[in-house]
Amino acid sequence: MEYIFTSKRLGFRNWRESDKALYAEMNQDPDVMRFFPTIPTSKVSYEAVDRFSKHFYENGYTYFAVDHLEDQKFIGFIGMMKQNFESPYSPFVDIGWRLSKQYWGKGLATEGAKACMEFAKNDLNLLEIYSVATWNNVPSMNVMKKIGMYKIDEFIHPSFDKYHELQPVFIFK
Repeated sequence: MEYIFTSKRLGFRNWRESDKALYAEMNQDPDVMRFFPTIPTSKVSYEAVDRFSKHFYENGYTYFAVDHLEDQKFIGFIGMMKQNFESPYSPFVDIGWRLSKQYWGKGLATEGAKACMEFAKNDLNLLEIYSVATWNNVPSMNVMKKIGMYKIDEFIHPSFDKYHELQPVFIFK
């Protein structure tokens, strides 16, 4: 398998057509999506993969498809994307992650986020990266802290305007 970069246990790559069904299946898990307003349809998940792949070709980075190197299995995404939604910080580069539940609790999100931050700094010269999480997404905020980020603000996310229980969102830098 050819990767853009690796960490000790993870391989980071652009998306393949075969990832679409795996990503859509992962997104059907209510636990995986518990900090989001809805569970996306397969069509929405497929469209997201197309956006991620296009972002990679245009920018050299994306929310990378991530494989667990030990078994070569696709486990989700970790990476960076440009964000333009209305906020006090837009436009900005966001680092984010979403992993299949069976890979939680192993330090993989932290390991992968650290590897992405190194790639962003050393290979892409991206020095200002943010991360956004709903107020109750403690697991993601713990990863943000472990990679050296800190909370700088909170705001109302326009995509969650009908989902008051998810507001506000916190932004880390």
